[in-house]
This record gives sequence, C-alpha cells and structure tokens, in this order.
Amino acid sequence: MILISISSGNHRFREIERSIPKITSKVLAKELKDLEDNYLIKRTVYDGRPVVIKYQVTPYAKTLQPVIKALSDWGKNHRKDIFDK
Repeated sequence: MILISISSGNHRFREIERSIPKITSKVLAKELKDLEDNYLIKRTVYDGRPVVIKYQVTPYAKTLQPVIKALSDWGKNHRKDIFDK
C-alpha cells in the first residue's frame, strides 16, 4: 500500500500516512526505512525551513507494478465475492 500511495503522488510522510487507513506513524516509519533499505524507494532531504523529506519510487520498484496490479485486481474480486454473499 505504501508503494501504491507514493506512486499515486503522495511523496511526504504525512501525505502517505493520511492515504493509508489505520497505519500508525511508527509502523509507517519502519516500513519506509525497510523499503529504502531494499532500494524500492528513494528518500530525499531538502534543506530549508522547514526541512522537507520526500519519497519516490525507484526504477527497481517499478518492476513490481505487474505484481501489485495483479494483487489489487485479486483483492477487488475477492471483496466483491464476499460482499455479494
């Protein structure tokens, strides 16, 4: 969900946090660090007042797009099956 959020234009911590229901700041911070450690996102710090930190999806992460789309499609179909019962 974090990669999808960043890919959708949410590049700052609070934007990402607001776009993902029920995620805590602590969990998001840990997950962002893990994604950065695995070269799936790039963290850029812009000096100034206030300091701005932005995240962007790396080209390496973009190779996951077919997998993410397949999971998203599966989730939509699964929800539809459950709610139609």
